[in-house]
Amino acid sequence: MRENLQHPIFQIIKDLADREQIACYVIGGYVRDRIMGRPFKNDVDIVVVGSGIDFASKVGEVLHTKVAIYKSFGTAMLVHDNINIEFVGARRESYRSNSRNPIVEDGTLEDDQNRRDFTINAMAYGLNSENYGELVDPFQGLQDIEQRIIRTPLDPDITFSDDPLRMMRAIRFASQLGFKIDARAVTSIAATAERIKIISKERVIDELNKIILSPKPSVGFHYLFDTGLLKLIFPAMENLHGVDVIEGRAHKDNFYHTLEVLDNVAEDSDDLWLRWAAIMHDIAKPATKRFDKKVGWTFHGHEDRGAKMVPKLFGELKLPLNEKMKFVQRLVQLHLRPIVLAQDIVTDSAVRRLLFDAGNDIDALMALCHADVTTKNEYKKRKYRDNFELVKQKLRDVEERDQIRNWQPPVTGEDIMELFDLRPGRIIGKIKNAMREAILEGEVANTRADALEFVIQQGESLGLVRKKNTAL
Repeated sequence: MRENLQHPIFQIIKDLADREQIACYVIGGYVRDRIMGRPFKNDVDIVVVGSGIDFASKVGEVLHTKVAIYKSFGTAMLVHDNINIEFVGARRESYRSNSRNPIVEDGTLEDDQNRRDFTINAMAYGLNSENYGELVDPFQGLQDIEQRIIRTPLDPDITFSDDPLRMMRAIRFASQLGFKIDARAVTSIAATAERIKIISKERVIDELNKIILSPKPSVGFHYLFDTGLLKLIFPAMENLHGVDVIEGRAHKDNFYHTLEVLDNVAEDSDDLWLRWAAIMHDIAKPATKRFDKKVGWTFHGHEDRGAKMVPKLFGELKLPLNEKMKFVQRLVQLHLRPIVLAQDIVTDSAVRRLLFDAGNDIDALMALCHADVTTKNEYKKRKYRDNFELVKQKLRDVEERDQIRNWQPPVTGEDIMELFDLRPGRIIGKIKNAMREAILEGEVANTRADALEFVIQQGESLGLVRKKNTAL
């Protein structure tokens, strides 16, 4: 395994460890990813049988670099050649029932590997001369990688109860790596799920975002749903699950539809917030579900209701309440518009209004709507997607001609006040709104000259008198 320790930093640590007669190992994610051939993420964890802080300080002296020390955690970190290297003393841990913060004692490498979350993260490479590059794998992590299994080193009931965040991490690794979680561990997560409540929402959302960013996020969400974690951390999404039947008429299961849309988006985009828009796009369907004897199940207004729910849900989940939230909210609000356009004859006016409302988010909106076509009827799917291509072309043509995206009024309120010698008031807004509607309807070109002429005519029709000698 020496080929996995080619970077010079490992030789530097080896030489110092031999000189100080300290046993050192590289452990965890670096070892796992090297074995799996995954990209190196520039993070390395070093276990020292002794004081990790003291050894890190000596490495810092050799490298002439600053060492950050975290005494309360018993760890130290330095950066070398853009690699974040964290040092920790080998330790054993015990937990109290009401906290995920362990009681820590000095220990051996075996103790340290016992406390690791999963077998694939408990493997270590020796960094001393006598064992340099040798794999220490007491829990058959290598075999679990080959079999693509997430398994805990010790009893999963203890592992997950001690640190409930590990339940989220198990699901996150399964989703990121395309592994299955060991059946015994799945059962344990389901039995221990309630303990997720002792974990801060910030830590939970960090793991959830990593699940959402995985290659096929539905893998993680199936585990979250099946183990009962989803209803504890994100009940609004869990509420999408289920199908009602009245008079033999059923609607689709909006939970599984949402997962399909999310996976479709994930195939084409790594944008976390576009993926969140996929999750949220139908979030209000349970609240707007109605049965009509003539047309069956309806969800009228779910886009408006959903957009109103987004800020509250973001707040509850500890997601940012900034432009990222507004982006998701906008896409939820608009997600039906391109679908309607794809079903009907596409008018320039409708396209202009969509460009006006979506602005720079139009491409993301079209990607979401494309992903939202999940029908199993191949004819319908092909027809919808062909129509989407027509809508996209129409968007390009109209934007090139009319420049409506992120529209700014060619004649401002200040211009109108100057033209008619007015003070601020409702009549100015009335004229501006009339100008905007005329431009969106295609009745007036989106140029200053044409808009100015329209504004003058509009003002005069309202009995206003144009100011003489205006420079406009």
